[in-house]
Amino acid sequence: SINAETTDSTGLTAFGADGFTVGADTNYCDTTGDGMVAWNWKAGNATLGTGDFTQGSLASTCSRNVDAGFSIVSYTGNGTIADNSTNVGHGLSQTPDAIIIKDRDSSVIWYAWWNNFSSNQVIYPSENSAVNTDANVWAVTNPTSTLFYVGNSEVNADTRKYIAYCFHSVDGYSKVGSYTGNGDDDGTFIYTGFRPAFLIVKAADVASKSWLLFDNKRNTSNPIQVVLYPDTTAAEETFTSEPFDFTSNGFKSRKNSSKFNGSGSTYIYLAFAETPFKYSNAR
Repeated sequence: SINAETTDSTGLTAFGADGFTVGADTNYCDTTGDGMVAWNWKAGNATLGTGDFTQGSLASTCSRNVDAGFSIVSYTGNGTIADNSTNVGHGLSQTPDAIIIKDRDSSVIWYAWWNNFSSNQVIYPSENSAVNTDANVWAVTNPTSTLFYVGNSEVNADTRKYIAYCFHSVDGYSKVGSYTGNGDDDGTFIYTGFRPAFLIVKAADVASKSWLLFDNKRNTSNPIQVVLYPDTTAAEETFTSEPFDFTSNGFKSRKNSSKFNGSGSTYIYLAFAETPFKYSNAR
């Protein structure tokens, strides 16, 4: 959703040391018997502020798991547009491979950058559009090992609050990347170094193709066919074709489809491991 942040006292009611608690809100609590699914990443136990990590020109707070290559960053914009002097510390130990940002105060779209993009390219997690060229979003400056840059009113409007989720690949645990489809039912194999438990895929250069989300809890064996669309409110769907197999060291497309394996098309992905590679078993 592009909606601004809101407070819902009957939704997600608590974070605990070993899980989370939900209330009666039907967005969080299964009232129909159809089942719910949740994905969770653990960052730092405490929110880190000024002095705890490299600060950019915009003061920020950061909760991070450096070993897992994941951070959550909260900052307030200053309205400086298209100027690479405006930057934010991401709290990680190396350059992020993916950054996802949302304006918490306004009903505007989500923005994202991926590691195969140039510094003037952006994609929108709340839309099914292809990658777009916009010189202002990242101030035409790629992220570094300490900072990411914001130069557009949607990611740096004056006094607005923003939340950013930053990821980089970690051997045996996570992989952020891209691949090229081959347009064949014997589809492209993507090496991750582990058997995935969670996978998001998006056609980067093809318009009107939704983001695709798969996991090994809704599909416990191959083929991986049960999909959700993060850019829509649509219910879960089971592909009649066979999109992917999760293998011991990556994933492989099993169908010619412009959604995930069009000939010559570029796809971006984010994958997380079921177990570290040295313990993985083939299906």
